[in-house]
Amino acid sequence: TAGDTWEQVKHTTPEKFYIEACDEGADAVLAIDRVSNEMTLTGKKDVPPSAVTKPICGVMGTIRLVAGMYLVVITRKRNVGSLLGHAVWKAVDFDVISYKKTVLHLSEIQSQENKTFLSMLNNVLSTDGFYFCTDFDLTHTLQRLANTSPDFQEMSLLERADQRFVWNGNLLRELAGQPELHRFALPVVHGFIVMKPCRINGKIFEWILISRRSCFRAGVRYYVRGIDSEGHAANFVETEQIVLYEGAKASFVQVNARLHAFLLESESRRCRWGVGGGGHHASHMDGFQRHFDSQLLIYGKQTILNLVNQKGSEKPLEQAFAKMVSGMNNGMLNYIAFDFHKECSHMRWERLQILVDAVTETQDEYGYFMVTSEGKTVSQQKGVFRSNCMDCLDRTNVIQSLLARRSLQTQLQRIGVLNVGQRIEEQAEFEKIYKNAWADNANACAVQYAGTGALKTDFTRTGKRTRWGLLMDGWNSMIRYYKNNFSDGFRQDSIDLFLGNFAVDETEGPTPLRVQKDWKFLTLPIIMLVAFSMCIVCLLMAGDTLTETLAYVMFWGAASAITATIILFNGQDFVDAPKLVHKEKLD
Repeated sequence: TAGDTWEQVKHTTPEKFYIEACDEGADAVLAIDRVSNEMTLTGKKDVPPSAVTKPICGVMGTIRLVAGMYLVVITRKRNVGSLLGHAVWKAVDFDVISYKKTVLHLSEIQSQENKTFLSMLNNVLSTDGFYFCTDFDLTHTLQRLANTSPDFQEMSLLERADQRFVWNGNLLRELAGQPELHRFALPVVHGFIVMKPCRINGKIFEWILISRRSCFRAGVRYYVRGIDSEGHAANFVETEQIVLYEGAKASFVQVNARLHAFLLESESRRCRWGVGGGGHHASHMDGFQRHFDSQLLIYGKQTILNLVNQKGSEKPLEQAFAKMVSGMNNGMLNYIAFDFHKECSHMRWERLQILVDAVTETQDEYGYFMVTSEGKTVSQQKGVFRSNCMDCLDRTNVIQSLLARRSLQTQLQRIGVLNVGQRIEEQAEFEKIYKNAWADNANACAVQYAGTGALKTDFTRTGKRTRWGLLMDGWNSMIRYYKNNFSDGFRQDSIDLFLGNFAVDETEGPTPLRVQKDWKFLTLPIIMLVAFSMCIVCLLMAGDTLTETLAYVMFWGAASAITATIILFNGQDFVDAPKLVHKEKLD
């Protein structure tokens, strides 16, 4: 099938890897020396006949682990659709191949560490949502691509890519240093892409949704928050909605990122385990300024839609964020606070229209990007909406889908798909596609970031809140709580290794993985579990006298309560915290 076609072939000998491009007439072969790690360009005639041959879809790059260098390749892909005539692929399977033939040169501890690093690498690669295109730049919006110079168009995909969204940028460092090898360097984005042929009034058009996750300050829900000194915001996602119809094209771009208030770390961690923390106000203000300086340069004007609660634990975060925006005193920044949960309480989801109506004038001013079928640019997007909530997972997606629909309404009318007076909401077939795609987008980004599907997707799919949706949200929240506390340290380490925030150095000796957990990490939870179980048993199997039963229950109850209290006050010791990158680097 089209989804299983191969573009490259890997030949393996004991001395070298050979990556052969299968383009018609191409003779170029990438040769990788398995001993010296040297990469060179050679021809097909230099590939030994004895080499073991295997088809692959592309090279993700190389990475150094304890055992030495590894080659990461895409072994299976699936066709997502076509963007302006260019096939877009989803990477489905990967292979991580050692340069070394054996690991006998490693000690037992080193071998175990190497296995852990390999499992970290595979943990990231197994996270759904890697996409690539062999002859089109997926990292840029249509508007950015349209405003580039001829010189830009001549660059290789790796050179011209927006580095914010190249998730294998660290793996491609060796290839990046040699321009003649760039044809083998495949920039891969992470996030979500859906492409749907749609029909309204008998007119067929292509509707596309692309979410690009930034690889700067990437991580999991509890361990990467706020903003760093370079101005990179945690969990930054650029979402572009595209319409293609008979040569005409239009796009509407929105962004979201986590709250940048300096209070965020201390507030969020206190809510979790009673664990303190926090950054420095001055450094956050500096990072805040840098972030928005770059954002305004890239996107133009910005309207920040802050969707956090304006009471309880989220209130100081909203106030701090508003104060920081106000302190910038920049006319290109507009700030709107909308208490999502308060406004939509008691299933009053129609009240979201209040926010949509409030930004109608601004949305009309920002506009969208559009090129006619004759190739004439008739509209440019002059600004973006930036949605923020606590995690940029659930509330943000709901609001983004509503704003995107309003933009789409105007675009479809302008290119002649919708007739005057028609509403998208009335087009039942398209509405189903639209709502499900936005819900799938929310789920994909939420799984990548929080470990579970998004909340509130029943509203995105159906346009109303359901009791089943509330039950599913409760279930997902419980799963998130467990994963965020007991498995996200490993996930964060995996991401830091993959993106190069932590580099394995064979000469440095022991890695941070050898840090041992305190004895109480395992002992106290076991004691608490046994004590609680014995308390239940004593209640169910009463003793000879009430006094005896009461004494047993009080003893085991006290034991479980004391251990639970110790666990609560030493919460950080029981959380699966990252080991590879020091905490201050994440704050």
